[in-house]
Amino acid sequence: MTQNTPRKPSRSEVLKPLELVGLAGVMAVFLGLVVLMSTREPLLALIGFGITFIVVLVVIAMLVLNMKPNDAEKTDIDEQDKGQQP
Repeated sequence: MTQNTPRKPSRSEVLKPLELVGLAGVMAVFLGLVVLMSTREPLLALIGFGITFIVVLVVIAMLVLNMKPNDAEKTDIDEQDKGQQP
């Protein structure tokens, strides 16, 4: 019987979620600063930051879920499915 050792994810696969959260953070900071500079109310800027961060994160997640896997990802999924069958 062969042992199925899990494949170690590449660096880009590990950092992809951080990139998406970072993108949402940058967009939220931008909007927060715009609101802060235009209204001079930190509470309003903080609320805008929070709402923007959540909305952008949800939109990015929905777009990522809509992407179709390429051939390498399909092969990897098939290999993982074979390893889980008894």
